[in-house]
Amino acid sequence: MSNAARAKIPAAAPAAGMAVDIRNVSHHFSLSGAQLPVLEAIDFSVLPGEFVALLGPSGCGKSTLLRLIAGLEPPSGGGIVADGQPVGRPDPSRNLVFQDPTLFPWATVWSNVATGLEARGVLKQQRGRVDEALALVGLGGFADAYPHQLSGGMAQRASLARALVNDPSLLLLDEPLGKLDSLTRLTLQAELVRLWQRSGFTALLVTHDVEEALLLSTRLIVLSERPARIKAEFRFDKPYPRHRTDPELIELRGRILGTLGIVA
Repeated sequence: MSNAARAKIPAAAPAAGMAVDIRNVSHHFSLSGAQLPVLEAIDFSVLPGEFVALLGPSGCGKSTLLRLIAGLEPPSGGGIVADGQPVGRPDPSRNLVFQDPTLFPWATVWSNVATGLEARGVLKQQRGRVDEALALVGLGGFADAYPHQLSGGMAQRASLARALVNDPSLLLLDEPLGKLDSLTRLTLQAELVRLWQRSGFTALLVTHDVEEALLLSTRLIVLSERPARIKAEFRFDKPYPRHRTDPELIELRGRILGTLGIVA
């Protein structure tokens, strides 16, 4: 990537995040004895501290790509490198947040957030991190609540806290706001930007919402129909907070929708 491109990353995001290189990645699934191609020759890099959005038609392989980057399964072809090391398995430095909160219903919010630290055997020494993570997402008063006592937005905040407690260098966001009502979604969009600016992690967001991508990210990558290839790339360097009525945002939204074959 050129020095000019590097200079476009907002100063608001400290370069504390992870560098990611997706190198000519292809992937397929086995279905009824045949191979179903999902990704084809995906090749791009993400700089430390960038916030990149992935857009594309439903079912094109965006979520699959996040799973590969998280190390949940290996790609069929090509490779993924994180901070210079090949990705071969999950790691606490790369955290994946799903569309559904996936909280343990029998555990309190505190215990849900503590899951990662407990699995790594460091909860006793780092208990304070759980309280810090809950405070960071605005759930400091709900540590003893259970998932069924939370609204959808609060449950998603708990999921974010569970990811942030591990102090990830890379946060992988698989449509984390997709099932929320519009007002809660607007609030959490602003919260995600705040958390990213404060923590400096690298963020990779899958979304179907072009406007959401423009409000949150520094770069947008548009994928084609399955098997997904990179179809286009856009940068949006406006300072935060961004506004839906910004003429530049509206103009770029129209261009991106056109790339997706949608007439605005």
